[in-house]
Amino acid sequence: MDRSGGDTSHLEGRFASGLVMAIVGTFLFASKSIVAKLVYGLGLDATGLLTLRMVFSFPVYWLVWIKLKRRVALTGSAKPIPRRLIVRAVLLGFFGYYLAAYLDLLGLEYISAQMERLTLFSYPALIAVLAWMFLGEPLGWKIVLSIGLCYLGVWLMYSQEGQYATDSDTFTGIALVLGAAISYSIYVLFAKPIMQEIGSREFTSLAMMGSTVFVAVQCVVTNSFDSIIQANPWVFAYGAALAILCTVVPSFLINEAIVRIGATRTSVIGSAGPVLTMLLAILLLKEPSTPYHFVGMLVAIVGVALVAKK
Repeated sequence: MDRSGGDTSHLEGRFASGLVMAIVGTFLFASKSIVAKLVYGLGLDATGLLTLRMVFSFPVYWLVWIKLKRRVALTGSAKPIPRRLIVRAVLLGFFGYYLAAYLDLLGLEYISAQMERLTLFSYPALIAVLAWMFLGEPLGWKIVLSIGLCYLGVWLMYSQEGQYATDSDTFTGIALVLGAAISYSIYVLFAKPIMQEIGSREFTSLAMMGSTVFVAVQCVVTNSFDSIIQANPWVFAYGAALAILCTVVPSFLINEAIVRIGATRTSVIGSAGPVLTMLLAILLLKEPSTPYHFVGMLVAIVGVALVAKK
């Protein structure tokens, strides 16, 4: 019996499901900025929101981790995860789910959701630069052009951001979100080898639970519990939505997509994210928008698309 057809069909199905996961995860992640802005409107700051997000998301990741461990114990289908991989997963969780998340949420206090999303959107180009710096991958003209187009798009939107914030606030916000993009790029670049060894769900659970420790330390140091306890009740509803719909679900989807279709394709599919965020920001937050916003977005999308063809 010829199994080649069945193997091909299986690979195509796996690839297609990876695409769907990347698309759905992108849409859910795109909603994060909108939910964060709604929470800020109710008086909670970035540290409080990050803490609330982790409070709601940690139990889910803990349950997933316990379930996976029990399955391994019952079936004996896998060896225990080496300590070195656990440490690496936790460290990557620091970059991908703590530092990147905190800098991003902090930046959102200064700039519009549209500006934040477009700046964060540059991370596929940053991944290519980091791969050149640390892994020795070639940095061709397409990558250089991609970086130039990405930040030309950011500059075009920056020129219009004065309608939303002062120049100093805009610069601060962009710098913070750019730091988040660099931190998340480090996470994406080095996560795939570990996920391939231990599984995407196991890796995601470890990374998220590890990041929760860093969030808890920051919350204690900054004494953010008081502001959370005294917050508007709607903050908790938005916090739950941010944790489950904008964090837990898309984190599993995106990490599994990276395993199935690769980090570059997953990043390129994320190009739909800024467009969705822009539309949601205009419709729900009533943020100002001009032709420069759309041109800047288009230029950046073209830039990221070049990364897919590297």
